[in-house]
Amino acid sequence: MKKFIIEDDFWNTFPNARIGIIACYNIDNRVKDSNNYADMIHSSEKEALKYLSNEEFSSNEVIRVWREAFQKFKTKKGARSSIEALMKRIHSGNQLGSINPLVDIYNSISLKYALPCGGEDIDTFVGDIRLTKAIGNENFITLGTDENAPPYEGEIVYKDDEGAICRCWNWRESVRTMLTENTKNAFLCIELVDEKRLPELESALNDLAKTVQDNLGGTYKISILDINNKEISIM
Repeated sequence: MKKFIIEDDFWNTFPNARIGIIACYNIDNRVKDSNNYADMIHSSEKEALKYLSNEEFSSNEVIRVWREAFQKFKTKKGARSSIEALMKRIHSGNQLGSINPLVDIYNSISLKYALPCGGEDIDTFVGDIRLTKAIGNENFITLGTDENAPPYEGEIVYKDDEGAICRCWNWRESVRTMLTENTKNAFLCIELVDEKRLPELESALNDLAKTVQDNLGGTYKISILDINNKEISIM
C-alpha cells in the first residue's frame, strides 16, 4: 500500500492550505488526437486572462498569493509557482505546447481555475509520497539535465524514499516520476493557499477528474487534505 502523507512541518507553515488529490487508475495516456488537447489548452488560455485584470502582473491576486507563500520557506533564487509560470506565458502572448494527454489536461484545468496543478506516475514512487520540508540531501534530477540538484534544507518538497519528486512545492518536478504516455496510474494534485477559493478548488478537482476519465478512461478517487486530514491511501 502506498500513501500520500502531508507532514506537520508543512502544516506548521501553511495551516490553512488545502491539497486536492486525484488518484487515477488504469488510464490510457497514449496520444490519439493531439488537436483535441491543443483546442482544450487554447480555450483555457483565453479563460485564464480574466485572472490578469491588473496591468502589473505580480499584483494580480492569483500571482500574489503564491509569491507570498514562496516567501515563507527556503527557495531557489527565481523559483516561482507553476501557476505563475503558466500565467506568465499567456500574459506574454505565448501559447502552451502539447506534452502528453494527461499533462495537457491538467495544464488546461490549471489555467481555467488559476490554481497550481501537477501530476506524477504512481508506479514510479518508492514507498510513500510526502509533502514536507526537505532535509537537503534528497536526490533530484529534473527534465533537461542529468545533474543532481538536491533541494535546500527547509524547502517545501514532495518526496518519496528515493528522493525529491517536486522542488519548491510546485516549481520543478523530477524526471524519475514524471507522467509519460506509458503512465497507467497517476497522482494528480491541485494546491490551494487561499482558503477563500475552496469552492473553486472543489470545482477544479471534479472538472479534472471528469476530463481525465472522459478522455483517458479508467477510474479515480478524489480527496482533499487539510490540517485535520493529513494522509490518504493512493494505491
